[in-house]
Amino acid sequence: MGVMIDGQYFAEDPAPESPSDGEFRRKASSIRNWIGEDGFTPEAGRYHLFVAWNCPWAHRALLTRAVLGLEDAISVSYAKPRRTDQGWVFDANGAFSDPLFGVAAVHEVYAKHMPAYTGRITVPVLWDKQTGVIVNNESAEIIRVLNTAFGGDLYPDDLAKQVDAWNELIYPTFNNGVYRAGFARTQEAYDKGVADVFATMDKVEAHLAESRYLCGDHFTEADVRMFPTLARFDVAYHYAFKCNLRRLMDYPNLWAYAREIYQMDGVAQTVNFDIYKQGYFSPSELRNPLGIVPAGPSIDWDVPHGRG
Repeated sequence: MGVMIDGQYFAEDPAPESPSDGEFRRKASSIRNWIGEDGFTPEAGRYHLFVAWNCPWAHRALLTRAVLGLEDAISVSYAKPRRTDQGWVFDANGAFSDPLFGVAAVHEVYAKHMPAYTGRITVPVLWDKQTGVIVNNESAEIIRVLNTAFGGDLYPDDLAKQVDAWNELIYPTFNNGVYRAGFARTQEAYDKGVADVFATMDKVEAHLAESRYLCGDHFTEADVRMFPTLARFDVAYHYAFKCNLRRLMDYPNLWAYAREIYQMDGVAQTVNFDIYKQGYFSPSELRNPLGIVPAGPSIDWDVPHGRG
């Protein structure tokens, strides 16, 4: 993961942490402002997202934008499917170009925010066109920011505790659990990661037998955070990250739930399975040294979900 130190970009952290237990640990994001505070007012056309199709954290932001009907209010730049030594990069024109600045890489956006920036170079990035700075680069907060600022109903007061409880389970064991399995450097670390992934899938499968969404009949932020990992599971994590005890398709309730979300207005447009495969099967010395992208699996997400 790329990093900037005092404005200088490095493809890899020159002083990385090396945990002795071989477990993968994600570093925290560093820019944490909110629309509605510090002069950032909720205005259509003022904000812009920098995302990558592959990134599940960026997918959260795209999904929230779609579910809240903010496609015309918030513009987007899509990075190319595969990172380079410059991190997330853009073409000069076309679908993977940056219409806002015309930059070649996401780290240039961070430099525009602060020339001497120090920190990880990640997506999503929520940019304020008016003040010329990054509002926030933490996906969990960006989805809450958009929901709060633009009148959404993904975090209602009466369900807040339930949403928080699901979020606290889903992130470490499922959203990040697949990475803990896929990026593990020891057998023990992999075993812990993959066990958490399927324990959570088993729990959600049982819960969905009696509940339409994670918090009853109301689609919430918890579902937004669950879906990106489900969307990538059978085409990427099952194979590339060795999360192969079972497929999403082997869970009747989870699979129907995932299809229902996919078939909601605007959601399918936030999903690109072919790009997921390009990204997760990109050349990796540890996981896929030849960079060969598999042909399958062939999955029909448009099959009626049968959930009413």
